[in-house]
Amino acid sequence: MTEIDRRNARCVNDTFAGSLIPVSADVATPDVIFVEQAVAPVNAPGLKGLCELSNLGTPVAVANAVFHATGKRERALPIGIKSLL
Repeated sequence: MTEIDRRNARCVNDTFAGSLIPVSADVATPDVIFVEQAVAPVNAPGLKGLCELSNLGTPVAVANAVFHATGKRERALPIGIKSLL
């Protein structure tokens, strides 16, 4: 079970071995809907996309890689060299 420090709202467990952590497979299949609304074209075909929603794990993986490489935990994006110095 995950224990949370209520003052800092952070996990205080040293590992996640006993915790249930949601993964991408736990997310339900998204429904595709078409909104009938006149909008200015965003790209050549005139489409707007929500592909960022399917890319949830990438920033977390990059932040963890930065932490393992530098030892400094960054909790804000974008992660740049100035925030690591």
